[in-house]
Amino acid sequence: MAAPSTSTKIGHSLAKVLGIKLEYRDETGAGNLTRGESTFTIDSADSYVENEPTAAEWLRSVTPTGKDVTHYLYHLFPFTHWILNYNVQWLIGDLIAGITIGAVVVPQGMAYAQLAQLPVEYGLYSSFMGVLIYWFFATSKDITIGPVAVMSTIVGNIVLSAQAKDPSVPGHVIASALSVLVGSIVTGLGLLRLGWLVDFISLTSISAFMTGSAINIAVGQTVNLMGITGVNSRDSTYLVVVHVLKHLGRTHKDAALGLTALFMLYGIRFMFNALAKRMPQHRKLFFFLNTLRTVFVILLYTLISWATVRHIGNNSHSAKTATAVNKAYWKVLGPVPRGFQHAGAPVLNSKIIGLFTSEIPASVIVLLIEHISIAKSFGRVNNYTIDPSQEMIAIGVTNILGPFLGGYPATGSFSRTAIKAKAGVRTPFAGVITAVIVLLALYALPVVFFYIPQAALSAVIIHAVGDLITPPNTVYQFWKISPLEVIIFFAGVIVTVFTSIEIGIYVTVASSFAVFVFRTFKAKGRFLGRVQIHSVVGDLPQNETKNSNQPRPNNDPDKSTRNVWIPIDHEDGTNPGLDIEHPYPGVFIYRFSEGFNYPNANHYTDHLINVIFKATRRTNANSYGRLGDRPWNDPGPRRGKPAIVNSHKPTLKAIILDFSSINNIDVTSVQNLIDVRNQLDRYTSPETVQWHFACINNRWTKRGLVSGGFGYPTPAGDGEFHSWKPIFSVASMGGDSSAAHLAEQEFNRRRSQPDVEAGRQQPHEIQVQHGDLTGETSSSDRGSFQAELNKSNTYTKGKYKADLKPVQGLNRPFFHIDLTSALQSVLQNIQEEQPAQRPEAKVVEEEDAKGEKYA
Repeated sequence: MAAPSTSTKIGHSLAKVLGIKLEYRDETGAGNLTRGESTFTIDSADSYVENEPTAAEWLRSVTPTGKDVTHYLYHLFPFTHWILNYNVQWLIGDLIAGITIGAVVVPQGMAYAQLAQLPVEYGLYSSFMGVLIYWFFATSKDITIGPVAVMSTIVGNIVLSAQAKDPSVPGHVIASALSVLVGSIVTGLGLLRLGWLVDFISLTSISAFMTGSAINIAVGQTVNLMGITGVNSRDSTYLVVVHVLKHLGRTHKDAALGLTALFMLYGIRFMFNALAKRMPQHRKLFFFLNTLRTVFVILLYTLISWATVRHIGNNSHSAKTATAVNKAYWKVLGPVPRGFQHAGAPVLNSKIIGLFTSEIPASVIVLLIEHISIAKSFGRVNNYTIDPSQEMIAIGVTNILGPFLGGYPATGSFSRTAIKAKAGVRTPFAGVITAVIVLLALYALPVVFFYIPQAALSAVIIHAVGDLITPPNTVYQFWKISPLEVIIFFAGVIVTVFTSIEIGIYVTVASSFAVFVFRTFKAKGRFLGRVQIHSVVGDLPQNETKNSNQPRPNNDPDKSTRNVWIPIDHEDGTNPGLDIEHPYPGVFIYRFSEGFNYPNANHYTDHLINVIFKATRRTNANSYGRLGDRPWNDPGPRRGKPAIVNSHKPTLKAIILDFSSINNIDVTSVQNLIDVRNQLDRYTSPETVQWHFACINNRWTKRGLVSGGFGYPTPAGDGEFHSWKPIFSVASMGGDSSAAHLAEQEFNRRRSQPDVEAGRQQPHEIQVQHGDLTGETSSSDRGSFQAELNKSNTYTKGKYKADLKPVQGLNRPFFHIDLTSALQSVLQNIQEEQPAQRPEAKVVEEEDAKGEKYA
């Protein structure tokens, strides 16, 4: 054995000075063994001893290597993964999709800029930068970044609020500063690979936020649609509705354009959808014509507007001023500068940031939930997976660079993404095509933009946000899945309608998180019992066929008869008429429902203790010699009365915990188990309760449990281990064609499989669990399983020989691979005072007949 290193010696010396007990457990009780006891050795080189994870090992796992850094940098630019394979077929699909989106984003971008309380050209700037930059960082081919209705509305609210505090700051300066700031935050989250944070926002929250926002925006645009004056469209939704109804008499002639434009948009969509169903062979053509309805309506009403207001002023651009606009029959868009007239570095200082600091969280949330939720949805539909962290980088960089050309906060658009996906986009490069279309519009169409009616743009906005409203059928499906979340959905919508979009966001996100926390705190475990089930095909058991009465062989891995573990209380929906067999009197199997950490540890253990106390009796009813020795919370019978002994109830012997739903534990949860163990040991004194664990999936969880004294037998009151039998799960090497498989076939033909729960064993035998095969061997040194493995690394049945390997570490005999092996170990080690109390099936049946349910 190598001498300890200098660092080890220093560490041990320091621990001794500080009073830290390095050897705080003795897993096998090696120092307390007496002659004749059953144990095992871990000194052999052929054994498998499960080593604990160490802090150094964890640090190595989270410390990036050179390869990890290279991989990280390579994935910062996903376009390098596919750009070298770009081909003509991809280009054709991207051209069609890019041109289609360009035709949609131009009118929508100008309309959404008005929602942001900015001149319409800023919507075009944001549209250009969004589609141009995104493709460098994209992991989604479908998503389209640009101005969206909800984000634009929030920007507009921020601009109005900031200008109310300081009118000297222009609106576009505030919007640009907001874009850079939220873009930097989102980029930072992406670079740190924190994309999983978006998963805290539930689908219900997103649906409520989108629905409430859509209603808010649509109602607010009714003012411009109808040309009503004297109504503040930025008030709460219900106030806007009230004021619109009060001032209907102020409706302007703009309503003629707005209402007919809105009717035409829905009419065209309905017509082409109907034609696509009637003539599916032309579905693609009708789809493209349908996507151009926005462009068609805008051009048509721009032509109508031009025909009616062209006489205002002359053809010179200087004449088309605000005065000329005010003389028009209806509100028109007015002059739009050509090109990037507002390009420049954004202004960002503490004074400007202070004007909207409280709105930053809402802005970041909107950027994330709109973009990531849309990207995930279309990724699932089109069979690819997005990287949320990388998408954060994409929208973050877009919003950082956008303001240098005049852009304001932009994110993924649902309507444009849906159109792009249906148009047959092949790669993110389609965004470059869209950017070219927007660029052409900025330099070639500003003269045309002058005549666009405001009412027509309002119709475009209402038509676009209408698709964001969650349909009733979807809400009904929410109700079928989780009624509580439907309450959150309506709460979010109502709060948005009666307050603002920002408050609605906070309410829905906070409510969903509160429900999650409540369910975690109140997680309830289940006590399990055993049922033997048979698989049935039609009206025949699976091990029989219509053509043969011969049963399938016992060694068939898919044989129909097997044991399953289900909740005794049937709260999982299993048939209440099933006769569930309790594990054994005084033995409890408890399954955690979701996690086992500090929020719910007390709730779990309180439930466990309460049921155990109701179903069992104290091992020694007269353990208190004098009345004054009894605790105040267990005063016992009145003076002169005999102690109540529930002789029909069993004493507590063992607890099996199913950890299949648990990945991590913490100090609080382990301390809870220790406290419960001490409490139950006092309850069963002078005996001790044996704790077994099944289906532990994490090495750190095992380390935590072992540190708390679990995973091996609990010593008796005298500090020594009594006789106990370890049962280990082993696996044969070689599969169905191996010697182990042939040995099992031979053994099953010669002898029926023994019933472990009903059979009698010698005190010091070791049982080896091997698949469905259970065998018994004698240990030459009375208790050394490893000695058997050292003597021969094979397990012999007849003339066949199979290599066996332990599945789990031999140093943790009370950690089991499944519930069956855990129960086998418990039943083999229960110490009974009389042989008649052995775990015979008859005892279990008698207890069931008495109706004594243990849970």
